Amino acid sequence: MTHYDLAIVGSGSGNSLITPDWDDRKVALIDGGVFGGTCLNVGCIPTKMFVFPAELATGAQEAQSLGVDLELRDVRWRTIRDRIFSRIDAISRDGRRYRADELDNVTLYQEYVRFTGEKSFVTATGEEIHADQVVIAAGSRAVLPDIPGITLPQVHTSDTIMRLDELPARILIIGGGYIAAEFAHIFGAFGSAVTMVNRSGSLLRTLDDSVSEAFTAEALRRWDVILNHTVASLTANDDGSVHAVIDGPEGQELDVDVVLVAIGRVPNTDRLGAADVGLDLDTEGRLVVDGHQRVLRDGSPIDGLWALGDVSNRFQLKHVANHEARVVSHNLIHPGSLRTSDHRFVPAAVFTHPQVAVVGLTEAEALAKAEAEGFEITVSVQQYGSTAFGWAMEDTTGFVKLIANQRTGMILGAHIMGHEASMIIQPVIQAMSFGLDAQTMASGQYWIHPALTEVVENALLSLKTG
Repeated sequence: MTHYDLAIVGSGSGNSLITPDWDDRKVALIDGGVFGGTCLNVGCIPTKMFVFPAELATGAQEAQSLGVDLELRDVRWRTIRDRIFSRIDAISRDGRRYRADELDNVTLYQEYVRFTGEKSFVTATGEEIHADQVVIAAGSRAVLPDIPGITLPQVHTSDTIMRLDELPARILIIGGGYIAAEFAHIFGAFGSAVTMVNRSGSLLRTLDDSVSEAFTAEALRRWDVILNHTVASLTANDDGSVHAVIDGPEGQELDVDVVLVAIGRVPNTDRLGAADVGLDLDTEGRLVVDGHQRVLRDGSPIDGLWALGDVSNRFQLKHVANHEARVVSHNLIHPGSLRTSDHRFVPAAVFTHPQVAVVGLTEAEALAKAEAEGFEITVSVQQYGSTAFGWAMEDTTGFVKLIANQRTGMILGAHIMGHEASMIIQPVIQAMSFGLDAQTMASGQYWIHPALTEVVENALLSLKTG
């Protein structure tokens, strides 16, 4: 058995834990997947690099209403793909080489491992590893439904769909969440005929009802969206396409070139054998941690065992994993002054079209909180089209929805759908994080006129507080 001072399972955000503090100590970095983790290789970074040219293509389609005639002549899929992955693959390759070859104190294990004890593992090739401190940052993986044909080579997850050699003429997307919405935008903007099949009656249904309803309406206008249905089977056709049978109230059949499964992700705790060594798991298989990111067993923290990212939190967001990594990095070195992760106001964005951004409570959640704690809420909705920049865009769908405690004016939630929602929500995140009430936020600073952020200012001013 090889002993280390620190063992890290996962090379995504876990990779950032190898700071100069560990230069004189032995570190094992373990990852059987592609070096750099989900976000770099198959997640947020490459998808957003596809989204940007998709936005350019969409702009050509929407410019006519503003008196500008643009023509989308061609989408060079391979050029787009190769530009993206020539950069990403190089970063992954260089990161692996740096950890494997250039740091004398780091040993890189490029294989999967399973727990043999609280802080010990066995690799796929049988090597045994033990460490004084262990950090589990093993991430999550895409879920595949149990339907006939799911293993066909034409069926992809977000891990592989971006590496296609050709832009598909027809794509079937199974699911209606963040990943499904983003890829529907990408392929739809590039000219693919997009069909989405979603088992529920709305898309982005975990978000505030106002956002889910408005986005679903827009999606129905842009793509062929089949709600309240499931895919019953997939069969390969002789010409290489796929025949899909759709099950539901109005079942139908269709032929597509490619299928994307985007129904969610599960933590990789089962592959690690976390349950076999008695670690606490929640109902969805995530490691249970305390506020300091220490893994629990029978409700108590295990000294020297930590977890972060998708393997232990419900958010599945890179910025949350990075935050937790900073907390763990400190706590590893300063056991006498542990820091606590702050998950109070975690924002998220869906880089689809129109873009969506959220932070805090939905209206339903805020009402439940208000009833339990004995206060009233106030809600305001401001349309993009009510501002000068909204007029410039001729925007008819974008809006900002804010929810606040009526008495104190403290913002409980913000929900935005529209152009650059992920950016214009940032002042609200800042206000919530630093305890700024709505009226102070609205009137205590300049808001650039006629920038689109005025829609946030006006939404704040419309909240009836005090």
